Amino acid sequence: MPMNPTLRAAFGDELRAAVEAEARAELPRAWRHLERAHVLSQAFVWPHIVVHWRMLGYGWRRRDVKEMAGQVARVLGAGPASWLGRAPVGNTGGANVGIFTPMPIPDDLRAILDAEG
Repeated sequence: MPMNPTLRAAFGDELRAAVEAEARAELPRAWRHLERAHVLSQAFVWPHIVVHWRMLGYGWRRRDVKEMAGQVARVLGAGPASWLGRAPVGNTGGANVGIFTPMPIPDDLRAILDAEG
């Protein structure tokens, strides 16, 4: 099932905001937007993989070996986890959190996801 237009727009907004923040060297903000995009993408195979690729790229540009290693594992597992409905709800997707750890969803993202169904 594809993302509805509202969710797709919110997902795209988070990815664009991440790129823009990184270009301004606002690295914590860029990462936060990637995490938010991850939360929005978890139920959808391709968007979920895309976010992990972006996180891998972020780690690469920072030369963060821990993040790169964590993202390689996540890139490989994101598609099957989404397809099987096994992605942990709310997980922010970084190597600093467990792959299978559910996390609280921010209220604004919860409203978007609830509208998705």
